[in-house]
Amino acid sequence: QVQLVESGGGLVQAGDSLRLSCAASGRTFSSYAMGWFRQAPGKEREFVVVITRSGSTYYADSVKGRFTVSRDNAKNTVYLQMKSLKPEDTAVYLCAARRTYSHDYAPGSATRNYNYWGRGTQVTVSS
Repeated sequence: QVQLVESGGGLVQAGDSLRLSCAASGRTFSSYAMGWFRQAPGKEREFVVVITRSGSTYYADSVKGRFTVSRDNAKNTVYLQMKSLKPEDTAVYLCAARRTYSHDYAPGSATRNYNYWGRGTQVTVSS
């Protein structure tokens, strides 16, 4: 089992950058594929990006070229660097984890494919 805690959210202006962190408990962080999702008020949870155990990444089209995910297995942490933020990026950002046996397996964009979730961190982008 793993517990996830996000941090780094805040209020920024359009065009600004922000880096989110997701710290995981436990000794087996490297065994998990990690995803970032976001949820705006009144909307469904939306896939942002996933990073596999091997470091392969898959982004939603809406953030491709602006967001970068990375992981530091020594620190049990996954990061989401966000640049050129837009008002439509405003949401609660959540990280998610799924233990995978394959280093290259990506759980994909469906929320049901992830077993563990953090509580989220709010990102607000003003115009």
